[in-house]
This record gives sequence, C-alpha cells and structure tokens, in this order.
Amino acid sequence: MRIVIAGMGDVGYHLAKELSNEAYDIIAIDVDQQRLSHTDQMADILTINGTATSISTLKDAKVDKADLFVAVTSSQDANVASAILAKKLGAKKTIARIANAEYLSEEAGVNFKEVGIDFMIYPEELAAQETVNLIKRTAATDLLEFEGGKLSVMGIRLDKNAPVIDKSLTEVAHEYPNVDFRIVAIYRNFRTIIPSGRDKFFANDQVFVITKPEGIKMILKLAGKEDINFNNIMILGGSKIGRMVAELLEENMTVKLIESDEDKTFSLAGDLPDTLVIHGDGRDIDLLAQEGIIDVDAFVAVTEDAETNIITCLMAKHLGVKKSIALVDKADYVPLTQTIGLDSLINKKLIAANSILQFIRRGEILAQTVLEGIDAQIFEYNAQSNSPITKKPVKDLDFPREAIIGGVIRNDKSFIVVGDSQIKAGDKVVIFSLPAGVKKIEKLFK
Repeated sequence: MRIVIAGMGDVGYHLAKELSNEAYDIIAIDVDQQRLSHTDQMADILTINGTATSISTLKDAKVDKADLFVAVTSSQDANVASAILAKKLGAKKTIARIANAEYLSEEAGVNFKEVGIDFMIYPEELAAQETVNLIKRTAATDLLEFEGGKLSVMGIRLDKNAPVIDKSLTEVAHEYPNVDFRIVAIYRNFRTIIPSGRDKFFANDQVFVITKPEGIKMILKLAGKEDINFNNIMILGGSKIGRMVAELLEENMTVKLIESDEDKTFSLAGDLPDTLVIHGDGRDIDLLAQEGIIDVDAFVAVTEDAETNIITCLMAKHLGVKKSIALVDKADYVPLTQTIGLDSLINKKLIAANSILQFIRRGEILAQTVLEGIDAQIFEYNAQSNSPITKKPVKDLDFPREAIIGGVIRNDKSFIVVGDSQIKAGDKVVIFSLPAGVKKIEKLFK
C-alpha cells in the first residue's frame, strides 16, 4: 500500500513512525527540510522537500500511484487544496486535517467527497470527545469502548491502599475468581509490561484492564477507586476544545468556564446558555478559590499554553479536585502524567493520528488505537474462517510474547479470553500489543 503524507509535524511524524514498521510504501512531503531530516531516520520512507499544494511536488511523489493521500499540515487551506489536487491527479483515497467545524456540518450543504476529499479529521472535536469520555468514566486515565461498550479497555492508576498492591496476577485471579476482567498491560517507570501471572502490582502503577460492563465496578474497587458521579466541572480556556467540552456537558452538569480574553468571554457567554462563563486569569489561585474550585469534581485546562494547563491542573489537585485533565501540545509530555501526579493529559495531535490510523488499517482490522504516553497499541480484529487464529485454542497458538488477547465479541455477546478459549470465524477480537508483536499478530489473522 502506497501512502503519501503531506506535513511532518506531530501528526504526520506519528503516522509515519507507526506505519514505517509495517509493509507500507511511505512518501513524506514537507516544506521544512529539518523536519524531513528527522523523518529520514526512519526506515523505508522517501522524503520530498516541497509544498503539498504544488502539482509538480505531488507528481514527484507519484501521487497518481498512491492508495492514500493524507494532508496533515498546520494549514487547513493547504490540506483541503492538496487533497483535492491529489485526488484529481489519481490518488485513490484522500484525508484532510481541518480546523473548522463547519466543514463537518450537514447544514453546510457541501459534499466534500464530490470534490475529492474522502475523510476529514477535526482534532479539536476528537480531543473534546476524549475529554468528556474521561470525565464520564471518573476514575479512568484512559478509556476505549468496543461495540458500544460490550468490552472496555480501562487505564487506571493504582492507589497505595488498593487491595491488589504487592499481589501477583495469579494471586488476584484466585482471590477474585468471579470477576470478568483481564490485565493486558502495566505501565511502570516509563516501561510498558505485558504481564504474566508472576508479575506483581505496585502503588502508582498504571494498569490497563479489559472488562465487560458488569466488571467495571469491581475493578475500580480493586484499584482503590470510587466510581462517583461528577456534577461540577470547571474548564480553563475558551478554546475550541473548551467550548465543545462545555457544550457537551452543560445540559447534565454544572459547568464553569474561565477565559482571560474579555471579548471571547462575551462571545462564549452568548453561545453557552447553561455554562457560567467567567472573565479572569485561571492561574490566579485567589480567583479559582473565589469561584469554588474546592467544590468542583473535575478541572479541565485547555488553554493554548501547555505549561499553564499543567500548572493549573497541579494546583487543582493540590486543592483536592478529584480529577484533572490537561491539554498539551507536545507528545513528549504525555508519558509524564504518572510522574507528576496528573490524572490525564490530552494531546489532540496524537488523537488525530490515531483516528487516521484507524482509517488506514482496514480489512481484518476493525479498529486500532495507539495509547497516548505508552509504547503499546490496541487492535480490534475480525477473525476470518481460514485464518490461523481460528485453528487452535489460544494457549496452543504461536502468539507473540509482546501481545495478549483480551476479549472477544461474538454474536453481540462478549467474553474475556483465557487459555482454553477458541477464537471462531466472525469473532471480533481485542488485542493489546507492543510494536514488536504487531507483524506476528497480522499473520495469525491473515
């Protein structure tokens, strides 16, 4: 499969990095030679210095032979124009990153597929939805749902008083035999572990668990958490993301939004009738105290400045707020969540890249997500009748040590996989894997 990626910023680089380990023919375009030099360090990627809106540059990239053209530069106009040009020049499918919600609205009356754009990605909307999901699942640091929640992968940090601390996976399984869940990964000291029965749990571990809906309550208990309802939310920053989070929550929760720009404050107040919009500097601890930060359940910082977001979230945690979520613009910040004591960091660029990866990896793969901050991926595969994965019980498969099968959805019913489980044709299989295990997993599902 030949993929041309225009724009080697965080989104494009992350895409190229993930795809370079697989059997894709990748061509990267960027006007910045320094970014391309960074990309050149990855294997099997051809780089072209030039603008993606140039027909000659697109021809140099042989876009007429491309199965997919992905435009993820920092300019919406350049992305839209280059995607249209690429399609006209022969690219089979095109994706454009946008910054305007109007383009996704049915009311706009524009069918972008007719002009050559097959899929548009709006990072701010994806980040807002991710933030809302984390607020609704109060104790989770990460949350992914499959088939409408029939199976869920939860990231959750273990409190020091959690009942499982200093116990091995085998001991926990024997002690709680009736809980439907499987531990698929442990993130500890910047290292992702695919666990065996001998591995033990320690305080502050970030544990990834796959479970059925009925198992969530017990998992929270084992992690030392409470699944409480959040009713009061404070948002710092009236950015696109802040506005969308408020819109999604204001009907069911009490929402306060703090914005430092006076003109934007008035605009937000008019657009958000059920949100209390406050003009002020969210870094001012006296203002936060006046506005009742000690009484809010969650604090969300989504200003344009990552350092402000991190610092104010740390202030909120210090003041007793149950959950804090910070928007950051650098992917390198995400692994620091565990170290500095924040609940969740959101990076809209990584979320956008993951969404594009889901579009690219189709066929047997129904969905694919790279978890932010850890070196692991989650796949949802559709098992085919003639694929090796269906030939033997799970314990007898030559399954990579770097991966683990978490659960299966079969005929609208879900179950957690154990050694004796047999994958059947038509099953939707959820797998957690480190990068080293991906190619072997693909072979099992061919």
